[in-house]
Amino acid sequence: MTSNMNHHNALTLQLKPPQELETGFYGYHLVGTLQSPKLWSAEHPNLYILVVEIKDLSGQVIDCESCLVGIRHISHAHKQLLINGNPVIIRGVNRHEHHPRVGKVNSEACMVQDLIMMKQNNINAVRNSHYPQHPRWYDLCDIFGLYMIDEANIETHGFILSDCLKHPSSEPTWAFSMLDRVIGMVERDKNHACIFAWSLGNESDYGPNLSASAGWIRNKDPSRVLHYEGGGSRTSSTDIVCPMYMRIWDMLKIANDPNETRPLILCEYSHAMGNSNGNIHLYWKTIDDTVGMQGGFIWDWVDQGLLKESIDGSKYWAYGGDFGDSPNDLNFCVNGLIWPDRTPHPALSEVKHVYQPIKVSLQEKYVKIVNTQFFEATEALIFRWFLEGDCNEIGSGLLDLPSIEPQDYFYIELSSSPWSSLWKTSSAIEVFLTIITEFKNPTKWANTGHILASTQLSLPVEKRGPHVIKTLKPFTLSVENHGENIVIKRQSDWEIKMNKQSGTIESWLVNGHSLMYKGIFPCFWRAPTDNDNGGGSNSYTNKWKSAFLDKVLFRTVGFSVQQMSDNLVQITTSYFGIPNNQNSLELSAGDSSIMFQINVNYKVYGSGDMIIEYNVEPRSDLPPLPRVGVEFHIEKSLNQVKWYGKGPFECYPDRKEASHVGLYEMKVKDLHVPYIVPGECGGRADVRWMALHNDTGFGLFASIYGTSPPMQMNASFYSASELERAIHNHELVEGDAIEVHLDHKHSGLGGDDSWSPCIHNEYLIHPEPYKFSIRLCPIHPSVSCQNIYDFQLPN
Repeated sequence: MTSNMNHHNALTLQLKPPQELETGFYGYHLVGTLQSPKLWSAEHPNLYILVVEIKDLSGQVIDCESCLVGIRHISHAHKQLLINGNPVIIRGVNRHEHHPRVGKVNSEACMVQDLIMMKQNNINAVRNSHYPQHPRWYDLCDIFGLYMIDEANIETHGFILSDCLKHPSSEPTWAFSMLDRVIGMVERDKNHACIFAWSLGNESDYGPNLSASAGWIRNKDPSRVLHYEGGGSRTSSTDIVCPMYMRIWDMLKIANDPNETRPLILCEYSHAMGNSNGNIHLYWKTIDDTVGMQGGFIWDWVDQGLLKESIDGSKYWAYGGDFGDSPNDLNFCVNGLIWPDRTPHPALSEVKHVYQPIKVSLQEKYVKIVNTQFFEATEALIFRWFLEGDCNEIGSGLLDLPSIEPQDYFYIELSSSPWSSLWKTSSAIEVFLTIITEFKNPTKWANTGHILASTQLSLPVEKRGPHVIKTLKPFTLSVENHGENIVIKRQSDWEIKMNKQSGTIESWLVNGHSLMYKGIFPCFWRAPTDNDNGGGSNSYTNKWKSAFLDKVLFRTVGFSVQQMSDNLVQITTSYFGIPNNQNSLELSAGDSSIMFQINVNYKVYGSGDMIIEYNVEPRSDLPPLPRVGVEFHIEKSLNQVKWYGKGPFECYPDRKEASHVGLYEMKVKDLHVPYIVPGECGGRADVRWMALHNDTGFGLFASIYGTSPPMQMNASFYSASELERAIHNHELVEGDAIEVHLDHKHSGLGGDDSWSPCIHNEYLIHPEPYKFSIRLCPIHPSVSCQNIYDFQLPN
């Protein structure tokens, strides 16, 4: 028998004399030594080819088998899991076998697609949830390089509710069945280099049957570690502290526990159900900064929806209950980072960012670049820089860096950087530096130029004065009283009709074209996400609805118009926000049914600009609010949106680290994110200005104004009520206008889990006073939106 190893070297393994094996049969051991082998890791998935030949006495080959073999070493240190002597960080996902058409039957093409997407998004580990998977999956993980936890097909989730029965983990009659599944997994998969840990199963409590399984594995395969979350994630049957959905503060307690010598790797975290994965950057800041934490596995990889055809022939993603099945768990298997057809959710970009191995940060007078990889230096990478100011590119180039060794770093001094002179001479109010890391050469899973990491930094600028005050042309405004309406106009150029009863805009016409209708009203409601709905009576949605935040009626309690000059008209409106089922006739300030007291000041200029200043005072006993902002509706023909802010993909206050501030443009319909179950979606964070226009360039400009911070923006053909009504994306019905939201504050998404309120405190909107201002004006093709934004208006 011989063995050929690697493509270049051949090593012949010697047969030792036959000896009796544990089974009672006789067998042979192959013995040989490979000098200085190339070790396998997810970064360097080096594999050898093992060939076993059987020859007859004449030397003729009568049988031949081969397999891929990886050589690597797994060991422990204090609070660390070591692979080849290094405490690698597990940047993982949980993966169910799922195909959009054939369910649990997986094709090799689908497996390869999963692996390519995982690698391209900096995912380096997978937990097989919750069963051993197709044999080919293991071969491919060996080849592509993915650390793996292989999990036995054992789960008794919910069994604890059966009080009259003994739990299977403690029931002797189940001992053999449980051990049999563990043995079958280990014996089938033991030769795969990718597997660094065996898992005893999932959510099966803890008892002697699992302890026996752990003992069997430790005796059979001491070369790997054991993983088991059941029983509190810290039993003697696990070598890894592996909790599910643990909060950051509790993770820190374990990491700082001097009596805990095992590493902490979250077996499930950041529940990716719908518009989710908020707070994930906070997890990774903690993991990166804390000894004893080595990463985790996001729940989970793919939405487990199935393609179904409706009566009208349209296709959609179906979930529990869509097949006449009862009981069912509705959409609770729809919680992946990608849709069933492997289209990525926007959150996958956030995952790629927090998982990226090249970390770039601004530290006083330096830019620090860290290579967090453990086995790979940066020779095969290209570093590019881009400098932008006030949405204009200032300069770009290649960074000439020395090779940064694994776990090493390099400092670039700002004063001598290649962008230094451009940065110092720029007159921009905001300057952003973006550093991108690309591949020089193709790999198994990415082409040349693939972006491994991308980070945008806000560079300090010399203190500059406020925006330039715009000198207005001497236009003369007229103010006309028409019964319930006040009409402000500038000759035949434009007119704004204000309704005295509603206290807001009735219509806005520019050169005879309608720009806006239905008014601009405060808004405190959003279509609930899956995370908002989680928690039953304790959910955000239930608290919001119990406080009538979805049914706020704005009663106008004050309206006045004052012509300040020929060029300026000021309108002041006061509102009480009350539940729409309340009698609003006898209200006064301080009434217990008043949820919000709102003062709005409109300034209409002869230039066509409108500044709206809001002063919002929520009642102090309200729950944290979904949003604080304004809602209005515009013509559907204004279906193209341009904005200067975070993008290009959907982002929210607690999920925006991957998004870069820049100038973006797309169709309104493309802002919508088709989550399988609709809800709040499509927002863009940290927006300075935005414009909605038609094919000719005519439209509406909106921006923050004065000292107001960047806002959250959303524009959709679907109203918030429609997004709440539909239970499948294909059921959504477009409204007769584009609904626009400009939010001074927007609640975080949460995502630590999807069954309890878990938006972190810094991303909650507490019921306290808020002040903000926005600017609106018509735009035409020749107008620069940035120029509008750069100039303030006289008071």
